[in-house]
Amino acid sequence: MGRSRRTLPEELLLLALDPTTGTTAQPQSLDLGLAGAQLVELALAGRIAPDGDRIAVVVPRPTGDPTLDCALELLRRRGAPVRAVHWIGGPRLGLRQTYLSHLERCGMVAAVPGQMCGVLPTTRYQATDTAISREIRGRLDSAIRTGVPPDPRTAALAALAHAVGLGKHLYPGNEGRSSRSRLRDLIRHDPMGGLVAHAVMDVQNGAAAQPRRGPAATGRPTAPGARSAAEPAHGVPMQSRHGVMARAVAH
Repeated sequence: MGRSRRTLPEELLLLALDPTTGTTAQPQSLDLGLAGAQLVELALAGRIAPDGDRIAVVVPRPTGDPTLDCALELLRRRGAPVRAVHWIGGPRLGLRQTYLSHLERCGMVAAVPGQMCGVLPTTRYQATDTAISREIRGRLDSAIRTGVPPDPRTAALAALAHAVGLGKHLYPGNEGRSSRSRLRDLIRHDPMGGLVAHAVMDVQNGAAAQPRRGPAATGRPTAPGARSAAEPAHGVPMQSRHGVMARAVAH
């Protein structure tokens, strides 16, 4: 995969950055969305594919992106398809910080040190190239405004933005209600994005913690919470997703 194109996790994170405060909207659900965005990006790169409500590695060849390749290797080590809801719900340490640091190295954001409550050190991130953020936002706005089916990448980005709750950040208030509704509707335009977005919402609703009540589903569900939970995720590093980072990110 060439590095000339921004990955979906990077785009989702840029979409979530508040240009005024330098903080990320929906920080806890955003962590889930970034894990889900990795799955969609790997699918777009032809490395994985949906298998019912599970994710199967079809081409284990590295993409050239270290963070994506780490996820791909963990999926490969499973040896069998893994349920999307358990992969996304599996804790990972510092995924958001990893992508923020990458965006900083690429010159797309600048780290601004500060203090929380006048004591705790914290870091905010300001976009340095607002044209990139405007282009990402413009793709969503165009899909919402025109009603023309978007390309798979934009459809997946819209699905993930809805799943992590960015709709109220992007289109606030009563005047943004119709746009939020259309953002939600875009979830149907990309099967992989829809599968992952539903899995993100299921994790937030606690579906991943429910005991298995039947065999694994064979198709993509039509609503959040519609899937039964499966076995615990083995082979996923059991680290706290919300552990202390080297540099605290202001929420």
